[in-house]
Amino acid sequence: MPAESRPLLLLAPMEGLLDFVLRDILTRKGGIDRCVSEFIRITNTLLPARTFERIVPELRHGGRTFSGVPVRAQLLGSDPHCLADNAAQLAALGPHGIDLNFGCPARVVNRHGGGAALLEDPELLLRIVAAVRRAVPASMPVSAKMRLGLHDDRRAEECALALQQGGADELVVHARTKADAYRPPAYWQRIADIRAVVQIPVIANGEIWTIEDARRCRSESGSQSLMLGRGMVRDPGLALAILRDGMGNSVPPSDPQPLISWDALLPLVADFWHLVRTRLDRKKQAGRLKQWLNFLRLRYPQAQLAYLALRSVNDPLLIDQWIASQRAPATPLITADA
Repeated sequence: MPAESRPLLLLAPMEGLLDFVLRDILTRKGGIDRCVSEFIRITNTLLPARTFERIVPELRHGGRTFSGVPVRAQLLGSDPHCLADNAAQLAALGPHGIDLNFGCPARVVNRHGGGAALLEDPELLLRIVAAVRRAVPASMPVSAKMRLGLHDDRRAEECALALQQGGADELVVHARTKADAYRPPAYWQRIADIRAVVQIPVIANGEIWTIEDARRCRSESGSQSLMLGRGMVRDPGLALAILRDGMGNSVPPSDPQPLISWDALLPLVADFWHLVRTRLDRKKQAGRLKQWLNFLRLRYPQAQLAYLALRSVNDPLLIDQWIASQRAPATPLITADA
């Protein structure tokens, strides 16, 4: 069983959702120890520095988010030599480690032999990790993220052992197969089975939406370190709440109130919109704000009102006006009755 270090809370990578903009915002209130970037696709080309920096712009700032949280850059591919060459190029830019993606369930990725499809070939997993481990400095961590399998979980332990043998320093396990997609439940007990056979730290991931989920996941998986994804997008105070709960400042799991109030969150929504406006293509801007509000409305009634107000708005200038109006004290979206 792996030795446990201080429990960590990691922010998950999510292609098309949890990019550098949302990483910046979600790490500003605290609770997150480390982020992992969305995947950088590696085929048969040695990528230039500008490509790595476009996906992980934190590389230009010491490999950390605006609030100082370290970011580990994630690579996705299936060719050990190409991954190793690109890992060496990436390592020179100073990320806080290299992560390897063996869990992406996207059909287009799996069809080309990447992501979760690699879990059908433990020997190839070993060769990929070993090649990357040799290519980067010994002081740079190399970690891996896996699902329980492609169609089923019969080879989960075999895959985890292959990743360890290849030289992975740490393993995140999303407790579902590719076939399970994102449907509940997550099979946290299978993480405990994996922990029983490997000697490296194992971090639990999947279906952690609340403090109670975090408690149950820790109990069933045996892992005190967690990776949070959609739960953090829905409730930006989740990591802080889990951290406080783990320190003995227990928060009742039935408490309906988020740790970060809507009034405290609204400036972050405005900052998010500012980053979207200045860093993303104009055609994508309105959609990105509505995407986040669509998650937030599952936790905040006020976000539901905001989503309804902006659902049919696509002109960024009109959204600018709406954002500015929310700072006025009389706005109906942040009244006590909202």
